[in-house]
Amino acid sequence: MAELLQRTAAGIDSLSRSVWDDSSTLEKAIVAVVLIATGLVIPVLPIVVLARYIAD
Repeated sequence: MAELLQRTAAGIDSLSRSVWDDSSTLEKAIVAVVLIATGLVIPVLPIVVLARYIAD
């Protein structure tokens, strides 16, 4: 079970890094606006932060 959680966290971490860390400033701004406008920033941000913590 712990290995599944670790792999899932690593997958979320990889996805968030490819969307956020490897993007230009304009792309980051667009993603941020979309997340805020749709209200998805509230559930997504804690999940990504927790996944980065678990993956490392």
